[in-house]
Amino acid sequence: MRHKISLSTMVVTLGLTFSTSAAMADRATMLANTCAGCHGTNGVSTGPAIPTIAGMGEDTFTDAMNGYKDDEGGKNPTIMNRIAKAYSDEDIAAMAGFFSKQAFSAAKQDSDAAKVAEGKKIHKKSCEKCHEEGGSKDVDGSGILAGQWMPYLHYSMNDAVSGARTFPKKMTKRIKSVHEKGGDEAIAALLAYYASQK
Repeated sequence: MRHKISLSTMVVTLGLTFSTSAAMADRATMLANTCAGCHGTNGVSTGPAIPTIAGMGEDTFTDAMNGYKDDEGGKNPTIMNRIAKAYSDEDIAAMAGFFSKQAFSAAKQDSDAAKVAEGKKIHKKSCEKCHEEGGSKDVDGSGILAGQWMPYLHYSMNDAVSGARTFPKKMTKRIKSVHEKGGDEAIAALLAYYASQK
């Protein structure tokens, strides 16, 4: 009799665990779907000015959303500053988990081979230490650069150079150094390299 009760209890407990896990997964999917209008289905952007967030690390996503919530964007707040305030910490954690499990898909776009070659050199010299494997890995909040839309990269880089948005000091220093040495052409080459990655 005890064996039957224990078995029944175990079955009920497992059923509740699976139900809870399924409900959490459904909630994460539902929350993530609210991002699809701008960031695309499962976070794969089809809009050139919007980044793909599929494959983004959980910490990177969480830090970005909390930064938007706290209005840490710098001089030019975006619509994300308003959107992020609508989500609780639990909501953000659920979305972070969802997007981290999605496959990143590189944007299909043309690139200039000469610029790409020059950009690769600049990346290896100035950016590879943080943006590993050609910017294709999100390590310690570095974000994925390889395969992102060129216009998005361009707007972000302009913000970094001008100080319109707050970026890590180390990144800002390196980008300004690249710009001082090579001007707009060096930045354009670097972006061409990232955009060319598949």
